[in-house]
Amino acid sequence: MTTPAKPRSDIPTPDADTDAYWAAAREGRLLVARCADCGRVHHYPRPFCPHCWSGAVSPEQVSGRATLYTHSTVFVNDLAPFAERLPYVAAVVELAEGPRLMTNVVDCAPEDLRIGMPLQAVPTPLTDELTATVFRPADPEGDPA
Repeated sequence: MTTPAKPRSDIPTPDADTDAYWAAAREGRLLVARCADCGRVHHYPRPFCPHCWSGAVSPEQVSGRATLYTHSTVFVNDLAPFAERLPYVAAVVELAEGPRLMTNVVDCAPEDLRIGMPLQAVPTPLTDELTATVFRPADPEGDPA
């Protein structure tokens, strides 16, 4: 009898409620959820609306445009795999469509980050099957890079 492989603790584990989100991320798209009852959007993927508790939610693609809401540069983290990524920027971004989400900001020196700066979503493969969405500074010309 073989023992099932232990899931990695450093990457998310997709499930039925998040499969559409992860599939879109693999394609370079960012999804949020919209509630059919109250009309509000939210993120992270879940089977109910956190505003009105309705179960009438469905995925909706968003632009990937965001602004930097807050951030912290992490210089010390002994946990695998984060030690290899130091320093990194942990951030909360506010999507153009409204919801805020936790993420990382890449392709920018931490000292160049400014609250309110425009960002753009960029897919980042974690494994062959799983892609995360992180953010980088938006192209000053407004073109998605």
